[in-house]
Amino acid sequence: MITRRAFGASALAAPAILALSRGAFAAQRLKISHQFPGGSMTEGDFRDRLCRQFAVALEKRTNGALGADVYPDSSLMKVNAQFSSMRKGALDMSFYPLAYAGGEVPELNITLMPCLVSSYTQGQAWKKAAIGREIAAICEQKGIVIVTWIWQAGGCASRGKRLLTVEDAPGMKVRGGSREMDLMFKEAGSAVVSLPSNEAYAAMQTGSVDAVVTSSTSLISFRMEELAKHLAGGGGRSYWFMFEPLLMSKAVFDALPKDQRDAIMDVGAEMEKFGYDAAMADDKTVVDVYGKKGVEIHSFNDEILGKWRDYARKSAWKDYSDKSENAARLMKLAIELAEKTA
Repeated sequence: MITRRAFGASALAAPAILALSRGAFAAQRLKISHQFPGGSMTEGDFRDRLCRQFAVALEKRTNGALGADVYPDSSLMKVNAQFSSMRKGALDMSFYPLAYAGGEVPELNITLMPCLVSSYTQGQAWKKAAIGREIAAICEQKGIVIVTWIWQAGGCASRGKRLLTVEDAPGMKVRGGSREMDLMFKEAGSAVVSLPSNEAYAAMQTGSVDAVVTSSTSLISFRMEELAKHLAGGGGRSYWFMFEPLLMSKAVFDALPKDQRDAIMDVGAEMEKFGYDAAMADDKTVVDVYGKKGVEIHSFNDEILGKWRDYARKSAWKDYSDKSENAARLMKLAIELAEKTA
C-alpha cells in the first residue's frame, strides 16, 4: 500500500509514475477529502458515509487494485483549497459543494442559484440534460471529473426572529452559502456573511450571523439546533438546492488504467441512489431534530417561494446572465429544464 502523492501537479508525469507504482506495489490508495463531520459506514453525516461506502465498493470492484482513504472535517486540507488542489493533481478526490469553486470558475455559481432548482426531480434531471453536460464539460476543461451527482435541499436556521419570507429579511445578517444566494438576500434587505458551512456554528454563536442557510444535512451535522429559535424549510421545498458532487482530479483520473477509471465512474453512479435517499431523509430528520429542541418550524409554500423567485430573478439570475454570453446561455438551459420538470 502507498499514498500516491507523487502525482504533484503534472498530468504528463502522472502516467509514468503510476505505471512504475503498479509494477512495484499491489494497490493504490486515493485520498478523499471533505469538510463534513466524520463517522462510519452506517452512522453520521451521509456525505461522509457515501465517501466511505464508495471507497469500500471501489476496492471490491477492482479486486483490491485501487482503494481510497477518507479524510473528513477538513482534516487533510481546508475547504477552499480542495478544488484548486484537485485541478493541480495534488488532491485525488473531494465531496465538494461545487458553488464554492465559483471564485475560480464563475460559471459554476449556477449550481447554487436561488430558486432555480426547486425539487429533487429537477436536480436529478441535470445529469442527463444539456445544462448538466455543459457543467461536466466546464469541470473537465478545468481539470475536474464529476463522479457522483447529488443535489441537496436546504433551509434556514435563525437565532432571533425567523427568516422565512422576503418580508422577514431586512436587517438580518445571513450566511447564504453562495454569491448568488447572497445577492438575493441583499436584494431583500439583508446583510450577508460569506463562510463555509463548517464555520456557521461559531458565527451564529458569536452573533456574527443571525441566520444560516445550508443543506438539511449540514443543519443537523453542525448542530445548529443548539442555537436556533426558528427553522425555515426541511420538507424538501426550498429556495436553496445545492449541487454537492463527489469530484476527482482529472490528472489523477486520466493516469489510471481504463478498467479502474470505469470502476470509479460505475461505483460513483451507483452511489447516487444512496445519496438522494439520504438527502431526502435528512429533510425530514431535520424537522424532528429541531422540533425536539423546541425550535419553531416554518414551511415554504408556493406564494413564499414565488416572491423569493422574483427577488432572485432580478438580482442573482440577472447578475449571472450578464457576466457573459456563455453564462446567459447556461442560465437559459437551466431555466428551460426547470420549466420542463416543474
